[in-house]
Amino acid sequence: MIKRSIPVAIAVAVGLLTFIGLLLNLPQLSRLLLTWASFLAAVALLVGVLNLFGVHANRLLKGNGYSGVLALSMAAVFVLAITDWRGITTDGVSTVFNWVQFPLEAALSSLLAFLLLFAGAQLLRRQRNIGGVLFLLTALLVLLSTALATSRFIPGRLAETFGAVREVITTIFVTAGMRGILLGVALGTITLGIRLLVGVERPYNK
Repeated sequence: MIKRSIPVAIAVAVGLLTFIGLLLNLPQLSRLLLTWASFLAAVALLVGVLNLFGVHANRLLKGNGYSGVLALSMAAVFVLAITDWRGITTDGVSTVFNWVQFPLEAALSSLLAFLLLFAGAQLLRRQRNIGGVLFLLTALLVLLSTALATSRFIPGRLAETFGAVREVITTIFVTAGMRGILLGVALGTITLGIRLLVGVERPYNK
């Protein structure tokens, strides 16, 4: 019972101190607590990375090629970061990011439009309702307007029209949806924070 009460007391006390520091405008207290939290998060991230490396290095010894690629890539980036820090090389990590990570992210982002179209088609096959139709039509409009607005074979005025359609969709409907999601996230965060402060939610005891 005592072992379960101590983490609850620590979490509630730190949460209340942070809340008081923000409410009463005590920057030193808030900065101290945020510094501790950042340090603990960095240590947790380092431990997680080391654990990930150890797991995939063990799988590499068992003959898993994909784990070998991941483990060797992590080791290579770590060596580049160390050499950049010691001044032996310059921009090694940035070069790897620009030549490997960035093209992969661009390729995945380009596939997102086709994934949305496929998801819309699958949605209409399973349940045909107004929401599925609107989803598929919106994905088609955004994809076609983006492609046609940047095409060299479309006249200037027609390309401007498609660009205007895309602008209306992204600035009105997409922005409204994003703001609704952010409001929901904010309300959920406030609710979870209150539950943590009063000790109802205890994720650290699991």
